[in-house]
Amino acid sequence: MVNLVLVEPEIPANTGNIARTCAATRSRLHLVKPLGFDISDKAVKRAGLDYWPMVDITVYENIEEFLSLHGDKDLWLTTTKAPRQYTEADLSGEPWILFGKETAGLPLWLRERYRDRCVRLPMREDARSLNLSNTAAVMCYEALRQQGFPGLSGTGEMAAK
Repeated sequence: MVNLVLVEPEIPANTGNIARTCAATRSRLHLVKPLGFDISDKAVKRAGLDYWPMVDITVYENIEEFLSLHGDKDLWLTTTKAPRQYTEADLSGEPWILFGKETAGLPLWLRERYRDRCVRLPMREDARSLNLSNTAAVMCYEALRQQGFPGLSGTGEMAAK
């Protein structure tokens, strides 16, 4: 099981898109307050379309509550400031992948505390960052790839018969 953790997300459409990724992949979505929107907001529902009932979602009051409930086993932090690439992370167990808010990323104290668990997606130096929902999708599918895509269909309608 993959756990995607959004720490203080600000843009409802990103959260909706990530919720849709969670629904399609049977991953869990965790939201850490404060949120920049109401999760019942039309924009979030529109971005997630009719997938919201398929999403296993938990909301936490703050990052301290999240860490006290789940600890830091299999914890990975995504940040453009990371010293290594996401492909170096062992996501084969039950990873908890943290993503920071769109305007500021993850807090410095958290990145420093878990420096050895910070990973980034490679990109050109003059690009600030990728979209949060795109980064979450890449990380989710990398974890699922490492796990052998458990419980997910491996064929489409064009598969050889």
